[in-house]
Amino acid sequence: MSMNIFRQEFNMRLKSVITWSVAQAALIWVYVSMFAAIGQDAEFMSEMMSKFPKALLTAFGMTGLDFATILGFYSFVFFFIQLLLAIQAANYGFSLVSIEEREWTADFLLTKPVTRTQILTSKFLAALAGLTITNAVVWIGTFVFLNLYKGEKMFEIKALLLMLASIILFQLFFLCVGLLISLLVKRVRSVTPYAMGLAFGMYLLSVFGDMLGDSVLEKLTPFKHFSAPYVFENGRYDWPLVLISVAVIVISLAASYVLYNRRDIPAVV
Repeated sequence: MSMNIFRQEFNMRLKSVITWSVAQAALIWVYVSMFAAIGQDAEFMSEMMSKFPKALLTAFGMTGLDFATILGFYSFVFFFIQLLLAIQAANYGFSLVSIEEREWTADFLLTKPVTRTQILTSKFLAALAGLTITNAVVWIGTFVFLNLYKGEKMFEIKALLLMLASIILFQLFFLCVGLLISLLVKRVRSVTPYAMGLAFGMYLLSVFGDMLGDSVLEKLTPFKHFSAPYVFENGRYDWPLVLISVAVIVISLAASYVLYNRRDIPAVV
């Protein structure tokens, strides 16, 4: 029965997964293809960037990057990849259990010979499988397009692998937090505003943290926990911040199971 739930959930999201994956591949292709032109005139690019307001550079994660190298340029592109990943993962998290409550089909599922823990686990794994496909597309697209447009320039593989390896935890953060919030509110009438609010809210915390030099705000958002410029400059993760994300994931997921098992599921009368 659990496998049937997983299969049904996965099939329901398959079209969405394909759409998000194609969007990510297109984003990587469009931006990385620009490096062929930008990389040839790195001095002009650096001079032009120096004239931009610092607040604008900070808002788009463009501080401390070397646009003369393809990996430095990709670190800038990776910010936009993260933003799309955040919206997708948050969308899946908010819709994981709320869609059935909204469509009044949750009580039908609970009449089946399966526990609530098994239901939530099957749904969660189906969402995670969809996110993993998008993750794989990002990996493949990154390596294909970087090698296609790097020309004579080489890049450090370790820093790139660290950036890409952070995606799974980044996705899990928004998936688990979205799930928890959906269970804390009485009813999610529309998933999109919640998902956009969570993703852009975390992004704005990152921006304001940089602008204000506020380390407290940095501790709250995964956009700082998995900062591509930091990995590019230091060749490693900021582990204290990464562990905060891990703690949020574990706590959110555990709390979600508790809340779902205690939740009063509305029934059709």
